Amino acid sequence: MSDDRKNFGRQSEEAAARFLKRQGYEIIERNARNTLGEIDIVAKHKNVIVFVEVKARRSQSFGHPKYAVTPAKQRKLSMVALAYLKKLGTTRMPARFDVVTVQPTQEGPHIEVITNAFELAYP
Repeated sequence: MSDDRKNFGRQSEEAAARFLKRQGYEIIERNARNTLGEIDIVAKHKNVIVFVEVKARRSQSFGHPKYAVTPAKQRKLSMVALAYLKKLGTTRMPARFDVVTVQPTQEGPHIEVITNAFELAYP
């Protein structure tokens, strides 16, 4: 991945985290990794653990960024999230998956939060 794409991704995740904080989310961890993959942001919102996938696109050429969270991506995120919760010993705590989209505009990034974007998709 080019440095330009990495920087764009990093800036988009930073903008998403700031936006979520303003919306009352408590950021617990960013780029939470385990052997199964990575979750962009783990947060707490109203006593719910929230696993956040951040998707950013510079243009609509490939469609809205939310469409990049495919069923395969949902399964992968579900496996990573379950492993994360097991490690913490909190598998009974309410959890959900949110998707945050970031798109640059003249006025600054346009950020959209899709709350409870998908259900646990573990085979």
